[in-house]
Amino acid sequence: MMLPGDTIVLDDMEVDVAIVGAGPVGLTIANYLGCLGISTLVLEQRDRLIDYPRGVGMDDECLRSFQAIGLGDAIAEHTTPGQKMRFLTMTGKTFALIDPKTREFGWPRRSSFIQPMVDAILYEGLQRFSSVRMVFGAEVSTFTEHSDHVELAVKTGDRSAAVRAKWLVGCDGGRSNVRKQLGIAFDGITDSTRWVVIDILDDPVGLPDSYLHCVPSRPYVSIALPHGMRRLEFMVFGEESEEELTSPQGVAQLLARALPHPERANVLRSRVYTHNARLARSFGKGRVLIAGDAAHLMPVWQGQGYNSGIRDATNLSWKLAMVVRGEAAPDILKSYESERRTHAKAMIDLSVTAGRIFAPTNKLIAWLRDRVALALNAIPPVKRYFVQMRFKPMPRFTQGIVLSDAAGKPEGNATGRLFPQPDVLTRDGKRSRLDDVIGLRFAVLSWGSDPQLHMSDAVRRYWSHVGAHMIAVIPSTQLSNFRGTILPGTTVVGDLQDALHEWFAQQDADGSIVVIRPDRFVAAIVSPQVLDEASRRVANIIGGQATLQIDNLELGTRSDVTTSKRIATV
Repeated sequence: MMLPGDTIVLDDMEVDVAIVGAGPVGLTIANYLGCLGISTLVLEQRDRLIDYPRGVGMDDECLRSFQAIGLGDAIAEHTTPGQKMRFLTMTGKTFALIDPKTREFGWPRRSSFIQPMVDAILYEGLQRFSSVRMVFGAEVSTFTEHSDHVELAVKTGDRSAAVRAKWLVGCDGGRSNVRKQLGIAFDGITDSTRWVVIDILDDPVGLPDSYLHCVPSRPYVSIALPHGMRRLEFMVFGEESEEELTSPQGVAQLLARALPHPERANVLRSRVYTHNARLARSFGKGRVLIAGDAAHLMPVWQGQGYNSGIRDATNLSWKLAMVVRGEAAPDILKSYESERRTHAKAMIDLSVTAGRIFAPTNKLIAWLRDRVALALNAIPPVKRYFVQMRFKPMPRFTQGIVLSDAAGKPEGNATGRLFPQPDVLTRDGKRSRLDDVIGLRFAVLSWGSDPQLHMSDAVRRYWSHVGAHMIAVIPSTQLSNFRGTILPGTTVVGDLQDALHEWFAQQDADGSIVVIRPDRFVAAIVSPQVLDEASRRVANIIGGQATLQIDNLELGTRSDVTTSKRIATV
């Protein structure tokens, strides 16, 4: 693999997936596909990765995605976990606090990070895969879709190459050429706003966490970053120019609002960013898809732009892999848009609303906000609502690869939601995150017994064909002496701290077996005796060659579970 800044000549080639753009979304998709053995080509127009910070907030869903591609712990070394966010009135009082303590998905709900360091880990992660190739200085001039592939005309230096890819993914930012060539509208939801971003080394403030100073004269944000860095962001007014604001004098004047001695600050860089709220009308056409900023842009108030892009990557990657391998029909990719676009819009709407509340430039409106917010903050349920981030729209799929009733309502409260990720105990006594036990694949997970016991031969073969992992969760007290029947191919784990016991107990008798997708969303929750039918319905949604096999076999027909197949103890 080439190093950033090197030159390279690209020859004509064929790949399963071509990715345009080596930002965090493109790199994450490439790592997912590399983990799944899919031949992948990443084309980046620049000659190196972007070296300046952009995103600074990472949530638990994002870290869970990085864990799935084997990079979670390496990336966590460049985060500050458990970061609080305080919103301050004009007089410096906290009128809202975000401080969630939950680790429901295995990671802190909020962390700060430095994006170039994380991007570098994502880039270096590609070196693990012989199936993934990365090319810098590569400009995609045009692409043409055919019945079974997309042909790209790629320029590298003074040479041209033709690349044939079964699928193309545009991760090339808000000005996406891929989106423009597709003719997809990029609708604006609100007027753009500009902010001066100043990154400082040797943190001159020192306080942990994030502070949003909601001062009408110049709203600004102060964010503690890992490795002793501090980010300050100041709203830009009217016709103020970047040259004026980022000049030494302009930077000093801005820093004087936050620092007693701005001249002593070790300023690393200053830039003006434009924050837009935009959403593509569709997330692709035919064999060409878009993701990340190419599909949606949102203001920074909730720190969800970066995280939303990684959600795109997580949702799309496993579906692409299944289609390439023939395990799913191409129509499965339609669920990428139906599942992701609605949630992206909800995040945009939340960010726009937050900006209007927290950064008004009218003193009277700000005064009224402060009075109302301080009063509401004195009400414990309201305070908990903000502190625990209950206002954050959590993804809930009502269509796509989930089981729904005739009215389109998910069957079961957990269906379409993210499955939790507690630590579990393995047979050898090792404590492990649940996702690490499952791997990057489907799972059929059952409480208290082996899910295979409730499957016909046809269903068992189907799940084996798509690589699903069978998981039996039992109380950890029984792990060394379990007397139930466990068939070969099922992994038994102990439920530490009763986390999964409690989760199943809260499902209102919807079922004790869940079908978990590779992105950890629940496709179905059922009782054991209807697992066959639920599996068949999920398989029909996914499509692919194995679906024909399951349709042609009689469900409910089981081989005898002989004593030789049983494992009486773990």
